Amino acid sequence: MIQDTLIDALTAEQIKTDIPDFQVGDTISVHMRIIEGEKERIQVFTGIVIARKGTGISETISLYRVSYGSGMERVFVLNSPKIAKFEVVKRGKVRKSKLYYLRGAFGKKAKVQELIGSRAKKSVLAAKAPEEAPAKEETAPEEKGE
Repeated sequence: MIQDTLIDALTAEQIKTDIPDFQVGDTISVHMRIIEGEKERIQVFTGIVIARKGTGISETISLYRVSYGSGMERVFVLNSPKIAKFEVVKRGKVRKSKLYYLRGAFGKKAKVQELIGSRAKKSVLAAKAPEEAPAKEETAPEEKGE
């Protein structure tokens, strides 16, 4: 019992809350912190989410992209401290939970259709709402002078 509460407390500290809502089929950019010697830089990896596994602190995603004619697949831990941020580039319209068939595909077979409609609009509005919400300034009601 004590171990469970201790593990839950540690997980709650380390879990990220700023991860955007994305699903399998979406194209996302992952901004990773790379440490070379004493310098730290950000490297961006953009690809299609082909799988999402696990829950909680151990949740992972697999991204796939084709660069210079060869396919690259990379697995990221969502709650890793080495990841600076996630950015959703575009929403994909898929009907499967795992897109492993993209690994060997090329040309039109390797494309995921972009989602246009309610889910795309809702997610874009949800992402922009906190940033673009104007701050309301409260003013005191004017007093009538007699």
